[in-house]
Amino acid sequence: MIYITQLIYIIEGQEEVFHQFEEMAIPTILKYNGRLTLRIRPQNDSVIERNIEKPYEIHLVEFDSQADFDNFKNDEERKKFLHLKEQSIKSSIMIQGTKLM
Repeated sequence: MIYITQLIYIIEGQEEVFHQFEEMAIPTILKYNGRLTLRIRPQNDSVIERNIEKPYEIHLVEFDSQADFDNFKNDEERKKFLHLKEQSIKSSIMIQGTKLM
């Protein structure tokens, strides 16, 4: 099992375009033995401390294997909508890890 945490920073005014991309991308996760376990849109009053820009969204996703995650990234249907991602996302930080007991 692998775990992905992604901090997503949106280009101001492109929120709706980002939502269009997510409507397609999120269901594709299931196709590759993945699960979106948490999707957060942090508000200023929910942040206790920060030393980086507050992201628009934070996603926690898990996949059964690295191959499943790679297959998700290479999904041909998902690739057709990457222009929406490129149009709407200023930057993102992706952290990949494993569960600690």
